[in-house]
Amino acid sequence: MIRYLYADQLDQHPTLRDSMFRDRADQFKTRLGWDVDIDEDGFERDQYDALNPLYVIWENADGSHGGSMRFLPTTGRTMINEHFTDILGGGTITSPLIWECTRFCLSRGAQSKVAAALMLAGGEIMQNFDVAHFAGVFDARMVRIYRLIGSSPEVLGSTGNGRDKISVGLWEFTPDAQAKVAAKAGLSLELSRLWFNRAFGTTSEQPLAQAG
Repeated sequence: MIRYLYADQLDQHPTLRDSMFRDRADQFKTRLGWDVDIDEDGFERDQYDALNPLYVIWENADGSHGGSMRFLPTTGRTMINEHFTDILGGGTITSPLIWECTRFCLSRGAQSKVAAALMLAGGEIMQNFDVAHFAGVFDARMVRIYRLIGSSPEVLGSTGNGRDKISVGLWEFTPDAQAKVAAKAGLSLELSRLWFNRAFGTTSEQPLAQAG
């Protein structure tokens, strides 16, 4: 199932929290060789996890992490605006209608539907909280994954070549894209909305007003 949790709610779900940060360490440090910090608990966390972001997490039946994404409003601090403006020609992305999505992570052995389920959950955020686009940084390996899911971004800029290519993109979520992603996830739109409503209710209050 999908859970929507702020950073300050993670302690209520210790198994989910710990396995998410360990899976991030496994994916980004061990498998991809990124220059990220791993703490004494084996967790991969960075300065943006301290800003009370909103996490979208696939929770396995045993309560462990299957996959996740992290969201922050672009009106505050973001990874793109602090580390990747060169890709944008020195510009920034700042808008109440655009949130940044980072740390897209899948656990080892995650079912193929998990990535699509996360994207579907991202669409719930867009539709229910008046977000027009997500912005994110992605590498070359993700292009094929996005295409398979049915949710490819508009590329705003890139640097590097081949496997080392890094891009900044914008995602939108049309009804057609929603239907395609839901089919890939093997989930009904009704179930997707149920998970969202369990987290936020049915009102359209701004969820990231909590973000520090």
